[in-house]
Amino acid sequence: MFTHLHTHTEFSLLDGLSRIPKLMDRAKELGQEAIGLTDHGVLYGAIQFYKEARKRGIKPIIGTEAYIAQASRLDRDPQAKQPYHLTMLAKNEAGYRNLLALSTKSHLEGYYYRPRMDREILEQHSEGLIVLSGCATSEVSRRLLEGRFDDAVKAAHYYKDLFGDYYIELQEHGIEEHKQLSVELLRLARETGLPVVATNDLHYVKPEDATYQDILLCIGTNSNVQEENRFKMSGDDGCYSLKSEDEMRALFPDLPEAIDNSWKIAEMCDLTLEFGHIRIPQAQVPQGRTSDEHLDDLCREGLRRRYPGEPEEAVRRLEYELDVVRQTGFADYILCVQDFAEHAHEQGIQMTLRGSAAASIALYCLDVTDIDPLEHRLVFERFLNVERKEMPDVDMDFAEDRRDEMIRYAAERYGHDRVAQIITFGTLGAKASIRDVGRALGMSYGDVDRVARLVPSMPASFGTMTIDAALKEGADLKQVYQTDPAIAKLIDTARELEGVARHASTHAAGVVIAPEPLANIVPLQRPSSGNEDALPTTQFAMGDVAELGLLKMDFLGLTNLTILAAACKVIKASQDVEISLQDLPDGDEKVAQMLSRGETFGVFQLESAGMRRYVQELKPNHIKDLAAMVALYRPGPMQHIPTYINAKHGREKVRYPHPDLGDILDETYGVIVYQDQVMLIAQKFAGYTLGEADVMRKAMGKKIRSIMKEQEQKFLAGAAQKGYSEADAQAIFDLILPFAGYAFNKAHSVSYGIIAYQTAYLKANFPEEYMTAVMMMAGTHERIAEAYGECVRLRIAVLKPDINASETNFSLQTGDDGEKAIRYGLACVKNVGEGSCEGIVAARRDGGPFKSLDDFFERVDGKFLNKRGLECLVKAGAFDAFAERASLLASLDRLVTFAQNAQRQKEAGQTSLFDLLDEDEPAVQGPQLEDVPEATKQQRLTWEKELLGIYLSEHPFAGASEELSALLDCNLVALTAEFAGGDVIIGGVVTGIRTLMTKDGRSFIAATLEDRTGSVEVTVWPETLEATRDLWVDGQVLVISARVKQRDDRLSVAVNRAAPYSDDSPFDPSSVLPDLSAPQTPNYQRYGKGRRKSGGRPNGGTQSNGDNGAKGSGNGKAPPPTQLKIVIDETDDPDGDAERMRALIAAVRESSGTQTAHLSVRQRDGKEVALELPAVSPSPELTRRLSEIIGPWGAVYG
Repeated sequence: MFTHLHTHTEFSLLDGLSRIPKLMDRAKELGQEAIGLTDHGVLYGAIQFYKEARKRGIKPIIGTEAYIAQASRLDRDPQAKQPYHLTMLAKNEAGYRNLLALSTKSHLEGYYYRPRMDREILEQHSEGLIVLSGCATSEVSRRLLEGRFDDAVKAAHYYKDLFGDYYIELQEHGIEEHKQLSVELLRLARETGLPVVATNDLHYVKPEDATYQDILLCIGTNSNVQEENRFKMSGDDGCYSLKSEDEMRALFPDLPEAIDNSWKIAEMCDLTLEFGHIRIPQAQVPQGRTSDEHLDDLCREGLRRRYPGEPEEAVRRLEYELDVVRQTGFADYILCVQDFAEHAHEQGIQMTLRGSAAASIALYCLDVTDIDPLEHRLVFERFLNVERKEMPDVDMDFAEDRRDEMIRYAAERYGHDRVAQIITFGTLGAKASIRDVGRALGMSYGDVDRVARLVPSMPASFGTMTIDAALKEGADLKQVYQTDPAIAKLIDTARELEGVARHASTHAAGVVIAPEPLANIVPLQRPSSGNEDALPTTQFAMGDVAELGLLKMDFLGLTNLTILAAACKVIKASQDVEISLQDLPDGDEKVAQMLSRGETFGVFQLESAGMRRYVQELKPNHIKDLAAMVALYRPGPMQHIPTYINAKHGREKVRYPHPDLGDILDETYGVIVYQDQVMLIAQKFAGYTLGEADVMRKAMGKKIRSIMKEQEQKFLAGAAQKGYSEADAQAIFDLILPFAGYAFNKAHSVSYGIIAYQTAYLKANFPEEYMTAVMMMAGTHERIAEAYGECVRLRIAVLKPDINASETNFSLQTGDDGEKAIRYGLACVKNVGEGSCEGIVAARRDGGPFKSLDDFFERVDGKFLNKRGLECLVKAGAFDAFAERASLLASLDRLVTFAQNAQRQKEAGQTSLFDLLDEDEPAVQGPQLEDVPEATKQQRLTWEKELLGIYLSEHPFAGASEELSALLDCNLVALTAEFAGGDVIIGGVVTGIRTLMTKDGRSFIAATLEDRTGSVEVTVWPETLEATRDLWVDGQVLVISARVKQRDDRLSVAVNRAAPYSDDSPFDPSSVLPDLSAPQTPNYQRYGKGRRKSGGRPNGGTQSNGDNGAKGSGNGKAPPPTQLKIVIDETDDPDGDAERMRALIAAVRESSGTQTAHLSVRQRDGKEVALELPAVSPSPELTRRLSEIIGPWGAVYG
């Protein structure tokens, strides 16, 4: 019998290709009764390997191919970067524990290019381990290859004496050098009496996988298959596969004992891992009280506070929950959660619960959550029930900038050796696999990018996109796959690597807490961040950690909670108003109006274009509406959004799947929105307990056919017992089946709906303060630019950085006129460090505003000043109050030298006459500034864009947007899906260019076009590029005509024509308008509120007064407009509709002229009523007034 003892899985990252299930299937097929795991330096796959082997009746042998430092694991000698390899296997539980300890120490103490052990820790943890001498890079093998036979013998004796069970490892892969090594290894074995064992350095499952594993190596080494000197696996074709016993005996015909010893070793190994045993740290409780009793005490105290008068419903619910906690044994878990929440509250850390835990009245009484589960009708069993035998999940969101504080507290509270973050593995997805494989095959970026872009973002089944699904659903991808052999090879290869683990990183939220040192249970390693002070991460992923019964929690950093906390502080400082987010009134009118206008920038969960459109239609006025939208705006449920909206507004009758379900679905207008509703339906219709219903929901979500059939039979039988017909029962089961898989749990939706409402409330009621907080937390220049565009729309001034006014971050300031403005922070200037800014601000606070440059450089400690940072502050305008920018830049070397001299005088203790007289004059007069020409307007704008991320003093397109308001269809922020399928005229400044290649090798470009409201990427295909190439340079202001298409979840904008704009000369509209003398395509579309087709280019249009409007087009050489068409929608506000009508008619009458005007009123029942209006005379004033009355898309000339 032969056993593979040297096996690399995909967790030998970008080196091994063996996927564990496939590996085990092949081992079973070959009749192998045991198999060993030896990934490089890690135990990542140990739990999966163990369980998959046991599932197939195969004995798992857990081990690792360890790296052994040449001297000490603590050394960092660049000359000794190549450690030795050593094959280590756990013989029993003691050996497994030692393997965990050794792996942990190799990562936390010995990591230097590789996780390294050394003899010191091997001697500390040698019990229960079987060791093989290793491959050609082992200590013994290297000494033999170097001709140092005696040293090899000494090394072998060392390992034999240390471990007892020590074997000389023999491998045969057809490599000539290794054949000679085998001769020497056999000689050593004979002379020392050590047993030999045959292994195969297994890296993939079948011989035909060799090609794909070679590509994987190229990905890992950033090389391609054409490179001759790249790293690759030498030897016979397919020799690193899972070989049969016959194949292995054929490789070692004269050494049957080497084959037999592999099975002997397998028989020696006997490891049983325990799963499901709960390992929760014990909570601190008062003396004489148990955890259950202490939890009971705290909850009943909280009940009296949360529910004055202790209503029976609340008491009954709490008693039920506490009984479930007692039965499941999770009192310590709940108390741990309460401890974290209490610490967060004490430290002023904004927090909330995610997920099903918010459905617990116990957690509500413990102040862990502020969501009342009775008020929101939340189902506790979705969180915890006696039927589901597994630890519940409590997911906690904290303000992002303070999440690390909570993790540190956990470590301090429970022990640094008992708390860790959790690893996660990034895998090669469909698109990533194509891109990586394309690079490895040496294909051009353009070809690979073109193929990757043909892969849809999400399959129709709403799961994870795969290459198979993409070929099935993507006609373009399928076409190139079937017609281009090179692309077919790319896709076939990518498909073989798809889903393979690519890298390890730290889970965004996962934290594990143990009642004993974690390294006794799971191996640990350094976090992917490389931060030496950060907690280590587990080598086991989230699911494996849960299998071991450890307490795992999600500590997620949520930027919006940071924004809320910051906004409350800014409001307090600005208006002296104390905001209690938990006490905000539901149904605020300003919030309702803001959301109905679709003004959702900065509002949690509601920012995307699609969500914004639905929110406008929904017109939410309560938290429950936002919670429902959070749940519905996902693949699957999204199809029910129109029904929900129409039913809410009375445009559709509420229809229940069965009359008896009315009380369950009434709050969602007959639409199943939440998992909780699925559970309640199962309870009411089929007699399930809620715990059983939760088990059913989870089983349905896994889509295991046998389990689904079993649940279907149980549901139908239960419904029959309740008196329902089989037809009704089947219909209801078929209805809830898909929802169980993709619906949100209600507690999660309510939790996120509340955050959405809180952000909306602060934005609607305190816009300046809220946008200040948004900009404070923006993080990137891209996000700052988006926030600035929103400030422009809201008419909130944003001021440039100022050395005497700016704080480190953005701040809200009130001028002498009482007007509020957001001031740029000094550290928000690119290349300016936060520490330097804090030093500058501290100096200003201590000594008052800086009176001059000399004063600034004398008072600010020189350690806070460096030339690059000062240069950027000057270019951004922070010193404009003292001198002109070009002059300051030319004098910067002198100023830095002056600052250094002033600092040296301070340190030398020199005192000036002015110091003795307590005068305000500086001790040393600064240098004269260079007399140079002032920076041009274009230079200043370029500096602002580079260093602030925006054009702040003036946008290069500002003049164009005013002059061309009648020509441009919309500002860029308003270029949405409504324009898809037609052509638009837009404009902006070019701020980024990428040159790409088409399949046939022609150049095209993707460029970013930006106006003051936003930006869009446009594509200039080769034909258009040929005619406009000189125009596509950074900083160029352009007006373009383009075709808009929607692809998946994004717009593509392809340029038809482009023309430069200059403030110095009039713009000729004909340069971007189509040739009206040529035949026009009937698909050429322009947009008002709705689309219309036109045989020629319209020549007029409406103009938006704000920065969020679509505009009409043209003046100049095109034909004059023939009529004005206005569309207005009837709403559920009759008084408001009447007021808009009166204003509209007044505007038309005041602009009388000769061109006809038509009004179309779209009624709530779907019908349209057409009315004739007085003739008008088109003018910018008329278009501005119409935009104010009916919105930017409501009128069009044609």
